[in-house]
Amino acid sequence: MPVITTSYISPVGELILGSFQNKLCLCDWKSRQRRKAIDQKIASTLNEPFHQGMDSLLNLSMEQLNEYFAGERKSFDIPILECGSHFQKEVWKALRDIPYGTVMSYGQLAQSMGKPNSTRAVANANAANAISIITPCHRIIGSSGKLVGYAGGMDAKKHLLKHECPDVLDFSTS
Repeated sequence: MPVITTSYISPVGELILGSFQNKLCLCDWKSRQRRKAIDQKIASTLNEPFHQGMDSLLNLSMEQLNEYFAGERKSFDIPILECGSHFQKEVWKALRDIPYGTVMSYGQLAQSMGKPNSTRAVANANAANAISIITPCHRIIGSSGKLVGYAGGMDAKKHLLKHECPDVLDFSTS
C-alpha cells in the first residue's frame, strides 16, 4: 500500500500531504530545502513508495487545515503517523502540547520535556518535523524572542504566528 500524496495550497504556501494506512504521515512545505531527504525518510521508514492521489484522510486533513486558516480551528484531531526516532517523536509530541497562540524557545521546549541539556537536539528534531502546522514547529522562536529558521520560510512563519497571536505586533527576525 503506497503513501498517498496530494498538494494543498495554503494561504502561506504549498504543502504536500501524505497518508498511509489512514494516518497522516506528511504535511510539509513543498519548497523546503530538505524536501527530498524528508520524503526519502518517510518512504524508507514505511517501506512504501509515494503515489499521487486522494483519500478520505487527506480530505479530512484539508478540511481541518481550511478551518485552521479560517480561524475556526485551534487544534487538530487527525490521526498521525510519525517517521522518526524515539527522541524526535518525544519532541514532536511536546510541540503539539504547545497551546495555540503561544510561543516557546528551543530551550524552553527542552526544559518542558525534562531535558534541559538537550536544546540543540530539540532544535534538530524540530527541523526534521514532516507534519508542519499540525505539529506546530512554527511556535518555536529564538531565546532572544526573535524568529529563527522555519522549513516553510520566514514569511510563512510570520504569517502563522500573526494568525495565532494577532495581539503581538512584531515578530522580528534574527
